Amino acid sequence: MDLAGPLLPLTSLTPAVLMAAAMAMSLRGGDAGRLWRDFRALSAAALLGALATAALAWTAAARGGDAGALLPGLATGPWSAAMASLVQLLGTVIGGFSARYLEGEPHQRRYVAAFAGVLAAVHVLVLADHWLVLIAAWAAVGIALEKLLCFYPDRPFALLAAHKKRVADRAADALLLAAAALAWSEAGSGDLAALWRHLAQGEASVALQASAVCLVLAVALRTALLPVHGWLIQVMEAPTPVSALLHAGVVNLGGFVLIRFAPLLEAVPVARWLLLGLGLGTAALAGLVMLTRVSIKVRLAWSTVAQMGFMVLECAVGLYALAALHVVGHSLYKAHAFLSASSAVRASRLARMRGNVVSSAPSVLIAPLLAAAIVESVHRLLPGTGWPWWWSGVLALAWAPLLWLPVAREAGAAVVGWRAGAGIGLVAGLTLLVGLAHLLPLGVPDRPDAPAGVAALLGIAAMHAVLAVVHRRAHVPDAWHRWSYAGFYLDEHYTRLALRLWPARWAPASWAEAARPLPAVPLDAAR
Repeated sequence: MDLAGPLLPLTSLTPAVLMAAAMAMSLRGGDAGRLWRDFRALSAAALLGALATAALAWTAAARGGDAGALLPGLATGPWSAAMASLVQLLGTVIGGFSARYLEGEPHQRRYVAAFAGVLAAVHVLVLADHWLVLIAAWAAVGIALEKLLCFYPDRPFALLAAHKKRVADRAADALLLAAAALAWSEAGSGDLAALWRHLAQGEASVALQASAVCLVLAVALRTALLPVHGWLIQVMEAPTPVSALLHAGVVNLGGFVLIRFAPLLEAVPVARWLLLGLGLGTAALAGLVMLTRVSIKVRLAWSTVAQMGFMVLECAVGLYALAALHVVGHSLYKAHAFLSASSAVRASRLARMRGNVVSSAPSVLIAPLLAAAIVESVHRLLPGTGWPWWWSGVLALAWAPLLWLPVAREAGAAVVGWRAGAGIGLVAGLTLLVGLAHLLPLGVPDRPDAPAGVAALLGIAAMHAVLAVVHRRAHVPDAWHRWSYAGFYLDEHYTRLALRLWPARWAPASWAEAARPLPAVPLDAAR
């Protein structure tokens, strides 16, 4: 007897219900220790429910079943169940870290409530099968996350980041509503399944093309692509576990939505070309700026911006399975990177005290050629993958930095060989995963677009060349470094625009205080 179908609606809603219960319990107050114990218990139960849902959904998909219908406007499938499990796993781990990190801090009750609210809203978002449910859930994620970003309300940059994100979110909500209205008028229903059936009947109309463009722009605003990326950098004023939740889980939702709307993107080439331009521009700028930053958390933030650019680029060229793997891999890596940031700082300081100056091995000029050879070798061992020639180039250039592993100059041949072998193993393993990704029952098409793919290959090659020159610091003007360190001043223009469109009461006082000149000091007193 097949129990996957009957049990799927029951288990799918369990994580969202448990996280909503945790939020309600947090609002009642109580001892901080008991509060965190209750949250951990509910979070662990929600994780079990999410894993059970994923197992049932993948079993049903392997047997040829469709997405399981839940309540009106909600449905689950392999990709949404996997995303729900990933988010709940990250929430459980980050919640345990938060209990130790915030020990002794006031307002922990408010933190737990907002944290659980984010997780509950994300679970509803990944189950959304209706435009209105999707829009409402994504808006709820932003509202709950804003409480976490402003956990320290006395920090002006935290308030500024939250305000800029609020402006971007409201603009994204308006674009999503416009996309929903246009698609609803054509499909005759707000259900996403009805939209997929309508697209399967013929070419996309002008209204659906406009809907796809609005969707892409909304995702760009929510995913911190250019030029609204600044708020993602300035949220470093929030507690470290909040940064881990944001960078590892929440900001990746843009990639999830793009994969979910793959049928619409496939029917509208102009939307995918827009994604290609936004992705390449974001990845190039963020990669340059990241090389000039010293703070580990700020470097990680710029790294997230660059990875979001690569993620939407993958969707632009039709590599939805690769984008799904990117979402999972980036989430796990970035959560670990933020939660272990203090250990990385300690190791870096010890290395500097010992005089260990690091270099890259192998050279940044050799890395792309070596990565291309590894990708092509693994590709030939995987019959039936059928990816085009330019795909190997994209993968090689995207993963060439994995071969820039730092080693001490005085390190022996064994250490250099071990580091180089680790990089080669990473590139080979990732290529193997990509080759097998087409077997995953994601329920979305995976048809690479040749013109966009060649454009992406050329763009990544140019970006890689510039990054290699900057990395080697050869023939790079000082002015270029200054502009790169400042993020080419794009965020300053967006900040002014955001405060002009939506003034904040605290902004004039904070800015006036920051811009106030220092009191004059007599020359004798200075001496």
